[in-house]
Amino acid sequence: MELKIFRDTLPQAGASCTVKAELPLETEILISDYLPPVFKLVKCFAKPVVLQKQLQPGRLTLEGYLRCTVFYQGENGAGLCQTEQKLPFTKQLEVPEFSFTSWTAMVEGQTEYLNCRAVNPHRIEVRGAYGLVATLHTQDKAELITALADGGIEQKLQTLTGVRSAAVLEKLVTVEGEMVFAKPPAAILDITGTASVREIKLLAGKAVVKGEVRVQCAWRAEGDSSLQSQAASLPFNQVVDLEGVAEDCRCMCVLEPVGFAAAEGETTEDGSASTTLTATAMLRLSGWRPYQLQCVADAFSTRFETTLTPQTLATESLLCALDETTVLRGSGPLPDAGAHILACFASFGPVSLTRQEGRAFLAARAVVSAFAENTLGEMECYEKALDYALPLPADLPPDTDAYPECWLSVQDLQCASAGGALDVSLTVRAEGAVLARQTASLVGAVELGDPLAPADPEVSLRICYAQPGEELFAIARRYHVSPGQMLAANDLPDGTARLDEARRLLVPGG
Repeated sequence: MELKIFRDTLPQAGASCTVKAELPLETEILISDYLPPVFKLVKCFAKPVVLQKQLQPGRLTLEGYLRCTVFYQGENGAGLCQTEQKLPFTKQLEVPEFSFTSWTAMVEGQTEYLNCRAVNPHRIEVRGAYGLVATLHTQDKAELITALADGGIEQKLQTLTGVRSAAVLEKLVTVEGEMVFAKPPAAILDITGTASVREIKLLAGKAVVKGEVRVQCAWRAEGDSSLQSQAASLPFNQVVDLEGVAEDCRCMCVLEPVGFAAAEGETTEDGSASTTLTATAMLRLSGWRPYQLQCVADAFSTRFETTLTPQTLATESLLCALDETTVLRGSGPLPDAGAHILACFASFGPVSLTRQEGRAFLAARAVVSAFAENTLGEMECYEKALDYALPLPADLPPDTDAYPECWLSVQDLQCASAGGALDVSLTVRAEGAVLARQTASLVGAVELGDPLAPADPEVSLRICYAQPGEELFAIARRYHVSPGQMLAANDLPDGTARLDEARRLLVPGG
């Protein structure tokens, strides 16, 4: 009688790799006529915005722009000023060739070096490089044995659980609203913001995302060099197409602001000014569909010699979702004890998973840049590095490989000078998910060989001395009898898979 083998396909964790590249930065920024001329350069920042990702055999292509922002002190008491330029790039990264059914790529990095100088009061020269780090994770399909029949076959089944990537979307969206100033602004130094997703509703092939963008604007009025802060909230409601997503999927959605624009508005009778704000944000949405599938982890025949070919399968599961807020605090001496803090900003380095004393943490480094006016009336930039470590809300087994798909944003940042020191309080929000990969040892192929030697008819029972922790299936395979016969011969409860204590077992004859 032939052995019957039943098979199915399962999404398995595919290849993973991390590749690095360098984005050169070389540009000249011309100061517009409506901005004050440069008196002194204070600080230069660079940040990449990736708009498109494309994975082909052996190549990951990234397209976007490098946003270069320069803060400077303007002439004639103009105070702190800002200008920026967007530098488009297309970068091809070499990756190993592998098959895949779905993939994700996290792109992070940090500035390697950045030098800027004022060629004249109306022209700034910037030279530097930004180091990109792209982490790629894929899923692929694997065929595996789900059941065996006939040929005297006995099988041990194992239930695999995990998630299949159902949707991955990265899309630029725009959100518009108004911001009201108490006075018409003479200059807007910088506009930053955070975003939060309040609700995600999944439909067949679509997702409805609702939330808000919270905008913070640093500005100064005419004839006033001091900076003021103005806030606004812009609600958004986006409907996006997601092929393959369904209502039973688990979904993660993060909205990351990447740029803001303010259009000059009208001045009202009470002297206030209304400005139209446009926020550009990257909408990142991932959907996973959970699955369960029984497969054959071990097998043997009670009638034939049995040859097994092992198969190792890696499954992927959603370890935990992240929406955590952490407050970081730090302090350091100021070179000028009398410096007056004007504004502050924070940036984050790459995010990683670390283990400390058996627990997993989400780790990154935050750098806070505080702009201040020193006792000589000149603008300076002081920096303070803070280490971020967030304990994961779920346990991570030691033999499990995990990786984050998450983003850090600034929810609140306070900088103050007191007693000659810079005191920093940074509220960080982590949004996203942590996925875990585990391996399972299964049966990849089964072949039946020669018939087993007939059992000795004079031996009806044998005795086996089993040790604690031994599996009943392994004992049954050793003597070529079915696990069901072992249960019946020893009055063991149905479903007994492992022995809790040492005992003597009766082994029935063939």
